[in-house]
Amino acid sequence: IMSLRLCLLACLVAVACASKDQLKPSNWLSASELESVPSLNDVSFERLENMPLQKGAQIMEKLYHIAHIKQSLTPNFVPSASNIPVWIVKSNGDRVEAKLNNYVEKATSQRGFGEDEVTIVLTGLPQNTPTTKKAMNQLEQAYLQRYNVQNQQKNAQIARQQRNQDYDATSSEETGEEWKSAKTTAGNLIIIDLGATLTNFKRYAMLDVAGTGAMIGHTLVDLTNKGVPREIIHMIGQGIAAHVAGAAGQEFAMHTGNKLRRITGLDPAKLLAKRRDNLVGLSRGDADFVDVIHTSSLGMGTPQRCGDVDFYPNGVSQSVPGAENVIEAAVRATRYFAESVRPGGERNFPAVIANSLKQYKENNGFGMRAYMGINADYDLQGDYILEVNEKSPFGKRAAAQKQINYHSAHQQN
Repeated sequence: IMSLRLCLLACLVAVACASKDQLKPSNWLSASELESVPSLNDVSFERLENMPLQKGAQIMEKLYHIAHIKQSLTPNFVPSASNIPVWIVKSNGDRVEAKLNNYVEKATSQRGFGEDEVTIVLTGLPQNTPTTKKAMNQLEQAYLQRYNVQNQQKNAQIARQQRNQDYDATSSEETGEEWKSAKTTAGNLIIIDLGATLTNFKRYAMLDVAGTGAMIGHTLVDLTNKGVPREIIHMIGQGIAAHVAGAAGQEFAMHTGNKLRRITGLDPAKLLAKRRDNLVGLSRGDADFVDVIHTSSLGMGTPQRCGDVDFYPNGVSQSVPGAENVIEAAVRATRYFAESVRPGGERNFPAVIANSLKQYKENNGFGMRAYMGINADYDLQGDYILEVNEKSPFGKRAAAQKQINYHSAHQQN
């Protein structure tokens, strides 16, 4: 009997070990695939932007897996505060140039700064390609429109008066009608151009998220010490900078005992380099409210939940409709958010709770409704699915539908 028990125990141990081995990262890729993984020096943002989306997504997956197999990538790049460009964008579109080590002083010296909403955007990619430059430009212009609604209303009215009576209005001119009822919102926009320091892919991959975030977090403490209420600060992080924003929020809370009001992650990136003893990355709790938009979950982005509420346009996938490469797929989150920021577009992206795009379609989009973007309700929780258009305007603006409250978790499609 004893020998039978020992034999049975040995079998159970063998099965357990086999099951454990199946979960090893080395089983994610074949030997040939491991051999074909390019080095960090061989990858560039330009190369990723010029290759088909599926190929770029495969490279990102391989890099991510090999990094976790070897566990040899230690984050070691922290840009100097004096080298991180910061732009304080005035309501008329003029920019005041600063650096991370002096932007607080320059911002607070601006007339009326901090009396209204303060939006701080952290870029996560260098703006040296048309795709990334266009996305950030649209986000900046959207905030200028949001903070200058009265001027936009006036300009729209003038444009309508100048139009010929028999001239058919274009869709963009028709959108101008929405300015009539748009709510006037005053505010201040600061762009911390972290992406400008990520001059090559290796720097991007080796960015010390925790160290960089702590450095930015200290400037937020300084900002509130100079009289800017934390309740009006909204931090937005793009790609890898979404994780930096999370780390900045953690640092701020540690030093002040209070959290930032809101952090928005725009397609949080896969973290290739991580310290073994540290849990890093954007997560719920980094601010009073953390909302996230995932557009390249299986490409440059991560499919993992990062916030109180996570939005998955077209489900968990490599891309979204119309995106031709992994860079474009990643910055679509920025463009979606920009569309929601423009007055009149706040409800362009209705979403419902669902565990996959398949379930979303099977239910014909029915479910507990929420709006992705600037108007996301602060009490939202869970995963939301929605469909988007291939081209701008991206939001489908579905009509109000029957409300069904059910809870579930997302699955990969």
